[in-house]
Amino acid sequence: MEFWESSFIEKQTMWGFEPTDSAILAKDFFLERNVKDILVPGIGYGRNAKVFIDNGIKVTGIEISKTAIDLGRKNGLDISIFHGSVTDMPFDNKLYEGIFCHALIHLLNNRDRDKFIKNCYNQLKPNGYMIFTTVSKKAPMFGKGKQLDKDYFEIMEGVKMFFYDSDSIKQDFGKFGLIEFSEIDEPNKNMKNKPPINFIIVKCKKEI
Repeated sequence: MEFWESSFIEKQTMWGFEPTDSAILAKDFFLERNVKDILVPGIGYGRNAKVFIDNGIKVTGIEISKTAIDLGRKNGLDISIFHGSVTDMPFDNKLYEGIFCHALIHLLNNRDRDKFIKNCYNQLKPNGYMIFTTVSKKAPMFGKGKQLDKDYFEIMEGVKMFFYDSDSIKQDFGKFGLIEFSEIDEPNKNMKNKPPINFIIVKCKKEI
């Protein structure tokens, strides 16, 4: 998560080290389809990487924050991580069997979202899968702050978010092998007093 896990150094571990429920579901999905080599854009300090690694899946990351990368290293994250923004993808010519991206795409503007999805799709092997989780219009932050565009708000200074619904999911992912999407309420496992946030899990497949 480029913003949430990377912007404030003093809050680097505010989300804890437990994987999100979405990452656990993605791990099960990948294992069922024998996906063993994935790219994780916006890997942060790696809280969602371990669940894949522990189940025999090779993980390569992308992360904009050097501090987050260093923190991950200190906590045993011994994998290849490209230091840079997902908007500058691709960082290599490798094709991956899967891609998992949690809570990042809604932080991009319309042009960058389209470019990011396209770049991820282009780095998939034939029959590869990509899974995105993105905040939905049912999230409590929707409509807060300054509206910049349709469903796009600056919810606080420097934090811009696009909120998805079924129509915008189909519009953004429809031409990139969209196979299904579903809602999930993600609890904040490190801050029990915070209400869960409604996300949408989006799954795509690169057909031969």
